[in-house]
Amino acid sequence: MAMQAQEIEDLIRAEFPNAKITITDLAGDGNHYAAEVIDDSFKGKNRVQQQRAVYAALKGKMDGSQGELHALALTTRAPD
Repeated sequence: MAMQAQEIEDLIRAEFPNAKITITDLAGDGNHYAAEVIDDSFKGKNRVQQQRAVYAALKGKMDGSQGELHALALTTRAPD
């Protein structure tokens, strides 16, 4: 079952309540999304650490071939 953009945002928001989060459905199919997450907690962390934190917030929704979320292009950064 495909995920909705709001579900993805809600999962990320639960871990990053003050983040600026933008979710885009890339193909219009509910399976291929892009997410941009901008949060103060990313200061001092490298990109891999930032992205691991966001993927952890998705609570396994991308795990394995039966994951609810098929693809997520992820951009993370601390605010300017």
